[in-house]
Amino acid sequence: MKHRAVFNRISIKWRIFACLVLFAAVILGFLWIFQIAFLDSFYRHIKMNDIKSSAQEIQKKIHLDPEQLHEELSELAQQKMMCILITDEMGYILGSYEATPNCVIHRFSPAMRMRVYLRTEQNGGSYLERSTIVWGNTPAPMEDPNLPETMIYCNIFRTSDGRVRFVMLNTSLSPVQSTVQTLQVQMLWITGIMVGLALLIAFFLSRLISKPIIQINRAAKALGAGNYQVTFEEKGYQEIAELASTLNYAAHELSKVETLQRELIANISHDLRTPLTMITGYSEVMRDLPGENTPENIQVVIDEAKRLTTLVNDVLDISKLQSGVQELHCETFNLTESIRTILQRYHKLVDYKIQLIAEQEVWVYADEIKISQVVYNLVNNAITYTGEDKNVRITQQVKPGQIPRVRISVTDTGEGLPPDTLNDIWNRYYKVDKAHKRAQVGTGLGLSIVKTVLDLHGNASYGVSSTLGKGSTFWFELDGSMMTGKVEKN
Repeated sequence: MKHRAVFNRISIKWRIFACLVLFAAVILGFLWIFQIAFLDSFYRHIKMNDIKSSAQEIQKKIHLDPEQLHEELSELAQQKMMCILITDEMGYILGSYEATPNCVIHRFSPAMRMRVYLRTEQNGGSYLERSTIVWGNTPAPMEDPNLPETMIYCNIFRTSDGRVRFVMLNTSLSPVQSTVQTLQVQMLWITGIMVGLALLIAFFLSRLISKPIIQINRAAKALGAGNYQVTFEEKGYQEIAELASTLNYAAHELSKVETLQRELIANISHDLRTPLTMITGYSEVMRDLPGENTPENIQVVIDEAKRLTTLVNDVLDISKLQSGVQELHCETFNLTESIRTILQRYHKLVDYKIQLIAEQEVWVYADEIKISQVVYNLVNNAITYTGEDKNVRITQQVKPGQIPRVRISVTDTGEGLPPDTLNDIWNRYYKVDKAHKRAQVGTGLGLSIVKTVLDLHGNASYGVSSTLGKGSTFWFELDGSMMTGKVEKN
């Protein structure tokens, strides 16, 4: 296990280097084995297959007329560098073709040919024998490597008219020792050159492949240490370039989130400090100045305490929603009546005109408390950013279909949103107006709460449309379960 741990710590550069060198060594090893050690075996095997295939070819051509057969077999003998002898079962020669000197089968006596025929017949119709060339009547010793070896193959078959034919083929096996020695010298040179090239190629390839990975690793460590300005070089082969591009995007997003987090902390700190200052100030006034303990001053303290509670609750809500702690408790409820009830809470904001436009009562199947949070936060957002006319309009529209959909739109008359911010405003830490603007109602986390709640419902959709200088419309849609009755505009 210790050695394995050490191996796993080896740089990718040296791993690639070692693999390429090992690959070159394996290739050279195979070349040595097949070109030197097994050369003689391969040569003998090839010659054996060659002589057997020639015997089969002769058997296919034996039906040709004598003149054509003579031409075919003469060409075959010269092409394959072998001798051919065809006899009948009595040893009478029907065809003879000699392509090499000192041919053994052409020196056989009739008695010798008969003995070979009988041996072939006993062997099932085919017979193969290897020996050194016979000089006179004395065969040369088999163990002498300097003498050429001969291969004799015999085959008995019948023609289409039932006549027996006995074919003897003879070919010489050239000594391969001198060839092996030549190949050994060549392989030594090839091995030296290949080893040098393998080391050179392995070094440059390992460096080429590992360099961008090492650079990305170094930059990733800087990113992990909090340096979001680090840049990953998008060069090298495709996968590394794509990885660098992805990490650059991640670094950019982390940098943006880090900035937005700081802004959020500053905004929340300001929102926390303002009601606390108001509560402290009014409480000291009521304590120190006679006659200031009035219901109006007490109401200010109560309102600021409620505002502080709302801020803390919103922060807790967004954390719970995005961590998946809170679950949906869906039921069928009157969405129109729920919105109407929410708007009654804004009646004390006499300087704002909030209008609900709904032509009929709509029931939906959803979590009523969380959908109320959605409506509440959208209205808060509209009140915060509406224009000088202080108008906010809530519209309920029903889209007919097999499953009807209801759309709730909240429109303000403010300055509107830049087109490039419409996708970012739903983020938890995003704030379009970088200068702190304190809402009369709400905390600045409302749109993130809206997005998270509607995503939890699954079948809900939401969006925003905005025109600079004319205001914005935030909307969401739910499946409607029942639609009844018409209602008047509020």
